[in-house]
Amino acid sequence: METHTGIPDKLKLAVLERIKPTEPEKEKLLAVQEELALQVKAAAERLGIQEVLVIIVGSAARGTWLSGTHDIDIFISFPEETPRKELENLGMAIAREVAKNAEYAEDRHAEHPYLNITYKGFDVDLVPCFRVASASRIKSAVDRTPFHNDFVKPRIKGHEDEVLLLKQFMRGGGVYGSELKTQGFSGYLTELLIIHYSSFEKTVWAACSWKPGVKIDIMKHAEIEHAEPLVMVDPTDPKRNVAAALSLDKFCMFIDHCREFFKSPELRCFFPTPLLPLEDSEILERLEVRKSTQLAIVFKTPDVVEDVLYPQLYKMEQAVAVLLKEYDFTVIKTGVWSGKTKTAVMLELISGTLPNVKKHIGPPVWVKVHAEKFKEKYQGVDGVFGGYIENGKYVFEIQRKYPTAKGLLEERLISCSLGKQVHQSVERGFEIIEDVGICRLKDPDFRVFLRGWM
Repeated sequence: METHTGIPDKLKLAVLERIKPTEPEKEKLLAVQEELALQVKAAAERLGIQEVLVIIVGSAARGTWLSGTHDIDIFISFPEETPRKELENLGMAIAREVAKNAEYAEDRHAEHPYLNITYKGFDVDLVPCFRVASASRIKSAVDRTPFHNDFVKPRIKGHEDEVLLLKQFMRGGGVYGSELKTQGFSGYLTELLIIHYSSFEKTVWAACSWKPGVKIDIMKHAEIEHAEPLVMVDPTDPKRNVAAALSLDKFCMFIDHCREFFKSPELRCFFPTPLLPLEDSEILERLEVRKSTQLAIVFKTPDVVEDVLYPQLYKMEQAVAVLLKEYDFTVIKTGVWSGKTKTAVMLELISGTLPNVKKHIGPPVWVKVHAEKFKEKYQGVDGVFGGYIENGKYVFEIQRKYPTAKGLLEERLISCSLGKQVHQSVERGFEIIEDVGICRLKDPDFRVFLRGWM
């Protein structure tokens, strides 16, 4: 077993100084949590709704939240036997009553509706759930969360700083967040890693040697096999993999980040220098250096939550790459970016232009029936040239239908598999922007993405 020299305490303290909530910050959060819990109870009483319990969950309830992040999760818990429709209606009625005191409120939908509000500067989710006897009896995905809370809270006590270090380290490596946009590590997964490995340092050191298929089963009670790169068996539900949202690339990015950190443990591994927007002159310079073709498919951002939007964008990204390959364009890489008003799917090709003709090779001359059919089909047809034998096979040169990638996409994009809302938005209008034209896209956030991309 290799040994490692350890992480300087000075570094850990310097990081914690920046990410650990201050006492006034903690007091404010606890006061707001308490206030909201009382408001939920009062709203239930006013509406005459019986047997409602308020459960405060998430990192705020467990003391594992990073300074400056103000997320509160309040679960409005109903008895297990409550009909789902009733839970949704009554739960949302209570949430809306509480939202009357909020600065902002928005209906959201996971497996069932919940309310997101901004209250005294805090981002609060008010979530109706069933009060089930165990996590294996859940009636909706959110019912698990209170069990996560009960499992983590006593075990993480005294290790909160280790969780904060790991969360910030993952943020620094661009792998923190299990939403479908990021496909990284969730807060709960991070806490379980600390419970399993006992410290930030041991977690990061262990991850240096991970390979796809690594399995952690804290309670030794796994019931089924999982195919994902990292398997963290949910201690509260033996059928579930907590790391199911983690993509192979984010898993590998984390391994790489851990290895680089041990080579050189520095503050920038936690707080990388923010990327600056790419200037026009830099775009032109990079186009000149790369000598490839850059394409941006730009359309209006669909009005849906990110967890609905991003899977559709990733689906579009793949479908477009398949279409281009089908017509002989060589794709170097693809990427997606989405802002408030515009969305872009980016493509880099070896070349956006192909010759007007392409070689079409038929069967060997001696396979008489097929060879003759092939020859008859193409001989003397408009847009077909030649007709010669090479390596014993008939060859015709056919005029290409789409000699430019831009032309192909303009005509065939709508027929790709794009996902419902993305398809609707693309159908309403899109633009294919090529190379220098990309300078027309001025959104600073897009220009930051572009710096990473190019």
